[in-house]
Amino acid sequence: MHPRRPDGFDGLGYRGGARDEQGFGGPFPARSFSSASDLSHWVTTPPDIPGSRNLHWGEKSPPYGVPDTSTLLEGPAEEPFPGSSGGGSSSVPGQSSEQLNRFAGFGIGLASLFTENVLAHPCIVLRRQCQVNYHARHYHLTPFTVINIMYSFNKTQGPRALWKGMGSTFIVQGVTLGAEGIISEFTPLPREISHKWNPKQIGEHLLLKSLTYIVAMPFYSASLIETVQSEIIRDNAGILECVKEGIGRVIGMGVPHSKRLLPLLSLVFPTVLHGVLHYIISSIIQKIVLLVLKRKAYNSHLAESTSPVQSMLDAYFPELIANFAASLCSDVILYPLETVLHRLHIQGTRTIIDNTDLGYEVLPINTQYEGMRDCINTIRQEEGMLGFYKGFGAVVIQYTLHAAVLQITKIIYSTLLQNSV
Repeated sequence: MHPRRPDGFDGLGYRGGARDEQGFGGPFPARSFSSASDLSHWVTTPPDIPGSRNLHWGEKSPPYGVPDTSTLLEGPAEEPFPGSSGGGSSSVPGQSSEQLNRFAGFGIGLASLFTENVLAHPCIVLRRQCQVNYHARHYHLTPFTVINIMYSFNKTQGPRALWKGMGSTFIVQGVTLGAEGIISEFTPLPREISHKWNPKQIGEHLLLKSLTYIVAMPFYSASLIETVQSEIIRDNAGILECVKEGIGRVIGMGVPHSKRLLPLLSLVFPTVLHGVLHYIISSIIQKIVLLVLKRKAYNSHLAESTSPVQSMLDAYFPELIANFAASLCSDVILYPLETVLHRLHIQGTRTIIDNTDLGYEVLPINTQYEGMRDCINTIRQEEGMLGFYKGFGAVVIQYTLHAAVLQITKIIYSTLLQNSV
């Protein structure tokens, strides 16, 4: 985890001047901004210190109130902003536009994160409950039946039935990020792949991802139990119950499980397989979509048919759309494997789930799969090929909500930019 700094930024030397002289000690050469386009990147500079402009190494700033004679003799060292009358007041609109741009970009990213992790959580809860419910006669392949069963759960158990286990999902994400950072710090495995990649670097990077999924696996299993456990018989567990159950699963202590509980070693392969495939597919889709969108924006700029508002939108939305498409494609492609994975994790944990057929009863999980292959064959024989897609309607609702939030934020952002231009 190395600190990242923008290229060409040397801390205090962004205001211009000959900061790149020998002996200054800075790792970056100085940049002399002579146009408004360069200066527009630094609209939030601190108040100027009198006499501190255009000082070279070894010079001193004149005292406050004493004019600098060298400046008077040589003339002004900085060019004024185009169109300004010497007062500098013309930079205020650009400054407000830049601040609005940054604020709107932060808001767009925050809205996307809120949709992925909070607003979509009821869809994730129902999707997982349908996946592990081998009793179900209704597969909920369309969003219409999913909305109906969501309403039934909310009516019989209250709003908490659709928001259970949300804290544990954040814990799993934190454990995953922390484990990846720690492993990469103490091993030569790279967290990112450079542009000049090679097969060895890709293999080491995927090995880091695999080790990360293995570390987070017991906590993922505990989080899965919290999201599918019925609210009717659920205890008011604390937010750290996921950590407690995950550690207990590793050391063999905690809540007693049945003899059908699969050992963690038998869950390593399906967990790593699903995680690595999800990462590979999402990365490829993201790169392709981002490349297409950037090329489209570049061509429109060459044709001079892009408005200033559209140019600012192109700075934020391509990456968000690429992330959306990558997550959608990977979830759809790997949905059957995810169904198998969840059934293996939940087996033998004495979990009681809601009846996704009726909406007001509970059912026990009493599967007896011997492993990943046996689970696949049993689902195909007893439930058919559509059995791998139980609860798929929740995925449709989840990404429909995500797309709607992105479109709404785009409309709001466009309106704010049009009013500020």
